[in-house]
Amino acid sequence: MSVWLAEAEGDAACRAGGIERVWSQGGCVALAGPGERQWLADELAAAGSFAPGPAVLLGSGGSAGARRWCLQPLAHLQASARATGAWLEGIGLDPASCLHLNPLPLHHVSGLLPLVRCRLWGSELRWLTPETLREPRRLADRCPLPRGRAVLLSLVPTQLLRLLEDPAGRDWLAGCRLIWVGGAALPADLAERARAAGLPLAPCYGATETAAMVCAQTPERFLAGEPGCGKPLADVRLRLDPGSGALEVATARLSPGWLQQGRLEPLPLTADGWWRSGDAGHLDASGLRIRGRIDGAIHSGGETVFPEQLEGRLMGQAAAAGLPLEAVLLLAEPDPEWGQRLVALVRPRPGGDPDGLIAALRRQVDGWPPAERPRRWRICAPLAPTAAGKWRRGHWQQWLQAQESNPELNETTLPPGG
Repeated sequence: MSVWLAEAEGDAACRAGGIERVWSQGGCVALAGPGERQWLADELAAAGSFAPGPAVLLGSGGSAGARRWCLQPLAHLQASARATGAWLEGIGLDPASCLHLNPLPLHHVSGLLPLVRCRLWGSELRWLTPETLREPRRLADRCPLPRGRAVLLSLVPTQLLRLLEDPAGRDWLAGCRLIWVGGAALPADLAERARAAGLPLAPCYGATETAAMVCAQTPERFLAGEPGCGKPLADVRLRLDPGSGALEVATARLSPGWLQQGRLEPLPLTADGWWRSGDAGHLDASGLRIRGRIDGAIHSGGETVFPEQLEGRLMGQAAAAGLPLEAVLLLAEPDPEWGQRLVALVRPRPGGDPDGLIAALRRQVDGWPPAERPRRWRICAPLAPTAAGKWRRGHWQQWLQAQESNPELNETTLPPGG
């Protein structure tokens, strides 16, 4: 069989062994997330004799609501691993001597790359289950960190937050030499908390279409207070589209395309071969800063507003004020005067006063520009990002519409899926 549809769940080491066996036989591995297996199976059935050689099919684009199956040849994944290894050498680390810890799922490119990196570098890989990270007080016993050896860790912001909130989690993180944080934007308040704890974070940016990381901030610069995702890796060039401000990427490891309706649709490129991402960015001498999703930006009263930035700002203000806020998501709704206005979905901490929290949050945004202040606020008990720390905004937009059309609907009965 030229394409192997892997199980969505199970022991990571066993699944990784199966992936490597398929690659060694020249086959392609299709990796679906929980609940997506049949969807991907249908795509493969429609493709018929699809046989791309040693490669992987991974879901991409979930944060924008347009899920696609992205093809990445094994050679591209290995090129990404080589570039990351060269980056490590540039900051004084020998990739081969490092211990790489991976708590991320294999069906995400950021969870698959540690496998490829360690095989290429000849380094040790240790898998961590999500349950392990959810119990910070048991981490030191379950995963003791070796002294005198550099430990690399990959996290999404949600995992970092959970560990930072527990003293045992902070102590365990402090034993790592480098902590890549990607998959979603790193909120400014979370970055400051990590700096205060002296954690060697390396915020990074990448996509399935680019075979993971294309730039990363060094821990030294992060701890010095420099924001953003750092400079591009050696095999990558970055620029901004002058019209939209979208980040564009040029690298030899761009995906050949997406499998859609049984056909491989080539990745759309500019005339000179650059791939335009869905993220708005800022580039300067210090590197890249992501402003937010272009398809998530709203236009309110003549202003372009990026909800992700505002969510991070509000979470930071709420933390500084000691407010019991666990999550907030800003969505757009039509407005005859402004074009669009923001609606805030809010998840309080258990036992908090929802009405009191919303009143306090309203006061927090009193000084914000009018286009950035939410017009309405709504408690949403099931509000949560995906396991990779991303928001499926389309899903929560549907949740909001369902609530508006049926105010008596019990919000906790709706599937989270976020």
